[in-house]
Amino acid sequence: MRYWLYLPNSLSPPEGLIVMLHGCQQTATQFAQGTRMNLRAEKHGYAVLYPQQLTSHHAQRCWKWYDPATQAGGGDAPTIISMIHKVTTQYAVNRRRIYVAGISAGAGMANILALNHPRLFAAVGLHSGPVFGAGRNALTGIGIMHHGAGPRADVAAHEILLRQPDFPGMPAILLQGESDTVVRPVNQAQLARQSLLLNRLTGPAKITSKPRSTMHDFYAGRKLMLRVARIEQLEHAWSGGDATQPFTAKAAPDASKMMLEFFARHQRP
Repeated sequence: MRYWLYLPNSLSPPEGLIVMLHGCQQTATQFAQGTRMNLRAEKHGYAVLYPQQLTSHHAQRCWKWYDPATQAGGGDAPTIISMIHKVTTQYAVNRRRIYVAGISAGAGMANILALNHPRLFAAVGLHSGPVFGAGRNALTGIGIMHHGAGPRADVAAHEILLRQPDFPGMPAILLQGESDTVVRPVNQAQLARQSLLLNRLTGPAKITSKPRSTMHDFYAGRKLMLRVARIEQLEHAWSGGDATQPFTAKAAPDASKMMLEFFARHQRP
């Protein structure tokens, strides 16, 4: 598997690492240009790692988030984890600030990595992502993208906690276009429910309305653990990016900026 690595211009070791996973029918370089994540990461001193799915693994470069073996931490997951260890060793990256994010199938894969390696990643960012832990094959994956996972969503979260009784929590930012007909908004609602369970969060959300978006924030004490952002009129695309690239929309809000602002709040002990 190939990958691309962006390093900040600073001569000092990177302040952190963001792992970015593209969606179906995208390349790593298209995703980098479309999200403009490198420009945002430079300001924070972060490196950015872009793995690229092999067409020999999937003809449309989809990550197999719907595969039970992958959901359990197998499939492509160990390859990506090995890339991360290679990069963090070679460039002395601050290991307390490693984050993973993606769109669509890439978001599904990012979530799998975060939930199976919760002490490696400090936070996860999911844009237009499918709910975790319900797929059995590509066909059921399409059904989940359209209709969600039903009761299986809660069961999948509880299975993570049973498998990892000392699960330390996973801060998450979830972004979703309200007009997305590829991965429908029901998935974000169920991802939010899973995150509430995994982070043991209770209590009402703090709601903030901004132009074209509404955010629901959930806290553990004073620590923001879950941000759920719904974006008006956005279809299946990364918000606020370079619209010359596939699956990217120009209109605000800037998803990359939102993710980095959220990530900056979190680091591993």
